[in-house]
Amino acid sequence: MGGPQWYLFLPQIRLDMGDIVARARAAEAGGFDGIAFIDHLRAPGAEQQPLWEAMTVAAWVAARTERLRIGHLVLCDSLRHPALLAKQAVALQEASGGRFELGLGSGSVPKELADFDISHEDGPARQARLARTLALLPRYWAGVGELALAPAPTSRIPIVIGGSGPATMALVRRYADWWNLPANHLDRLPRLRAKAGSARVSTQQLVGFAGRGADPDQVRALSLRRFGYLASGLVCGNAEELIAHFAAAVEQGVERFYVWFTDFAQPDTLAEFGAAVIAALRGARS
Repeated sequence: MGGPQWYLFLPQIRLDMGDIVARARAAEAGGFDGIAFIDHLRAPGAEQQPLWEAMTVAAWVAARTERLRIGHLVLCDSLRHPALLAKQAVALQEASGGRFELGLGSGSVPKELADFDISHEDGPARQARLARTLALLPRYWAGVGELALAPAPTSRIPIVIGGSGPATMALVRRYADWWNLPANHLDRLPRLRAKAGSARVSTQQLVGFAGRGADPDQVRALSLRRFGYLASGLVCGNAEELIAHFAAAVEQGVERFYVWFTDFAQPDTLAEFGAAVIAALRGARS
């Protein structure tokens, strides 16, 4: 199919497992290519809300979908030993028929790591740990050698890395298949693109979608009240306006969108977004 790839970004907060599977299946039926979850011990900014463990949720959804690629934005490197992470990634890749992608980062909420006595490292130390993990994964997956783990993956496990700092960009150039840049940093894409090497570009975009029969002003007001702090990371509009917005990002070089929704991805929203926005942009580029 032509056009960019579309992933549902679904933080697994305040949703029971049935809700998560229902949204994943609605995304699959609506034309989304994949789904991505978050990885924290507590929900950032909503610490008392229930949050399901990231790898378990990914496995559960993979078992209940047929086509969606499964991943995270992103797994926290400090939460798993690299050898265990390598084993988990291979198991998910093989169980899902090759649909798993490994998104990995150094940890965006160091306080939770310290609170649970997992890590008290500062940012540079966590970044160095991430670099070590990324260097070890190919050795674990190689099939031969002192550190090789069996079974080896039977197909490539894509690596997704997000961020824009100099140390992160060095890791993107060396290891990443996909480089994720949040939508509120897209103005930096022309300057940073060369530093990403061969990695393909994705972005994370929060959407307030005014579907059929919705009042656009009400959708915008509610979206801004909930998520206005994201600034340009939030876009609101009807299908026509969103098609124009995403088409402009494609022209900048974005090849994948991780879309999350201000109504927490109601299945009807996913169905209409797929039919009205995803289908239109695919048709324009097929």
